[in-house]
Amino acid sequence: MSHDPRAAIAAEPMRLAQIAVVAVCIALNALDGFDVLAISFAAPGIAREWGVDKATLGVVLSMELIGMAAGSVLLGNLADRIGRRPTILACLCVMAIGMFAAAHASGVEMLSAIRLFTGLGIGGMLSATSAMVAEFSNSRRRGLNTVLNIAGYSTGAILGGLVASSLLAGSGDWRSVFLFGGTMTLVALPLAWFLLPESIDSLLARRPAGALDAINRALARLRRAPITALPPADAARARPSILALFSRDYRAVTILLTIAYFAQITFFYYIQKWVPKIIVDMGFDAAQAGRVLVAANVGNLLGALVIGLATQRLQLRPLIGGAMLVGVAAIGVFGLGFRDLTLLSLSVAVAAFFINAGVVGIYPLLAKTYPAELRASGTGFVIGVGRGGSILGPLLAGALFAGGHGLLTVSLVMGSGGVIAAVAIGLLRGRD
Repeated sequence: MSHDPRAAIAAEPMRLAQIAVVAVCIALNALDGFDVLAISFAAPGIAREWGVDKATLGVVLSMELIGMAAGSVLLGNLADRIGRRPTILACLCVMAIGMFAAAHASGVEMLSAIRLFTGLGIGGMLSATSAMVAEFSNSRRRGLNTVLNIAGYSTGAILGGLVASSLLAGSGDWRSVFLFGGTMTLVALPLAWFLLPESIDSLLARRPAGALDAINRALARLRRAPITALPPADAARARPSILALFSRDYRAVTILLTIAYFAQITFFYYIQKWVPKIIVDMGFDAAQAGRVLVAANVGNLLGALVIGLATQRLQLRPLIGGAMLVGVAAIGVFGLGFRDLTLLSLSVAVAAFFINAGVVGIYPLLAKTYPAELRASGTGFVIGVGRGGSILGPLLAGALFAGGHGLLTVSLVMGSGGVIAAVAIGLLRGRD
């Protein structure tokens, strides 16, 4: 049989092996979520032990985000060139090394360099798993699965945050947070090794030596019939390069999606990176601050799940843009600075619900926009350049706080990112 196996995967119900691939990718993004926020949970202890001020802490909080930006672009493109599976395994190794190294850092400069290195693996992981999930999903579930994959980030932040809060409440040692993250990343390595085959879409796009045998091995795992020959290559197939993202067909959407992601992620990381320090400065302890951040990530997770289900019935652009604008109003409520821990947790959870719904809603647009040969590159570029917002967010908020501005002012300034993102999404055409 010489049919195109991608057509059968797209049209037929998902098999157990496909569900397993999606589940493993979600678990890997859960690791991403914890690994990114480990520095947030540890931040109060670091500031206390090393005497770090808010402006300097903002720089430390941003370092792995710089690495994530570079990793998303460079390793996302690598995933299109050498495959999803080897890229994912390499990223896991980088993350494990970085987490264990952070636990042994002896100063701000060393910790900053380690977090920069760790960010490379985290950024590359998100690009590769996003492409992998889209390519192992059928057409009906692709949008939902893509969103669930990103929701894994919040799941990891919630579960890891509960553990981190317990560790901090018990030993009070911020290094234990990184040791826990490193251990869980090591545990994930054999899981990914045995359960993740190479993507059939990637193999057909790259056509490396032995592609037919590799595709048939993957099809056997999916309990589908083998093929006797590769389907004809698309003569118009784009080469996996950054420049291809700015060809006539993709230029406008690449620019608009990058602007939207940049602005919204600036907004998103204001909560993710500064909530623990804000809460501690109100007079609460580090464990209580960690629980407020967990509440934010419960909001993140619920927002991702709700928008994922909604994408199956509603048009994407109005849905995403609306969530972004409601998030702006919600962050203003958080900025009122309630002195009750329950109200603080509730306000930040509601804000996070809509802010993260706006972030994850962009991913189905990415999966629809780029073909297999550009999917990881396109996703990686938009996320990578957009991650500049994750770098800007903590730095800008830190500078505003250091300049004497209050919580409400800082929250509204950071919320302007949601307005910019909503406008960029509104300018997209034909991507509903």
